[in-house]
Amino acid sequence: MSNPSNIMLLIGGTLSIIASLTHVAIIFGGPAWYRFFGAGERMALMAERGELYPTLITLAIASVLFTWGLYAFSGAGLILKLPLLAPALFAISSVYVLRGLAFIPIYLLRPDIMSPFWLWSSLICLTFGLIHTAGTWLAWPSL
Repeated sequence: MSNPSNIMLLIGGTLSIIASLTHVAIIFGGPAWYRFFGAGERMALMAERGELYPTLITLAIASVLFTWGLYAFSGAGLILKLPLLAPALFAISSVYVLRGLAFIPIYLLRPDIMSPFWLWSSLICLTFGLIHTAGTWLAWPSL
């Protein structure tokens, strides 16, 4: 484990962990939180009925985001080197950027479903992706 010096991966990891914890908070916040954070009325209604599906999906997303945060911290040298670090950071950056750009085809092909959620979540993911991409680029020689 080296001295953490990649500020972009440190920021990216922190953002991923915050996003993960936000998803856990949504579970505890209940249906109103599912609505506020744009999960959709269907998910909110399932949460109101006490169905397990919204919790499981949200926990799965939180787990993935938490893992992504750990990979960013690993790439920054904050924690031990995780397996497949270079391809994982490349994949994480790619998924964030692609999700961030998803609003473009949605806007062009299905403007009827465009919502503030799609715009804001896309901008957030694009920002996370660009930060992870910059950090991965900087860390690449040492990965």
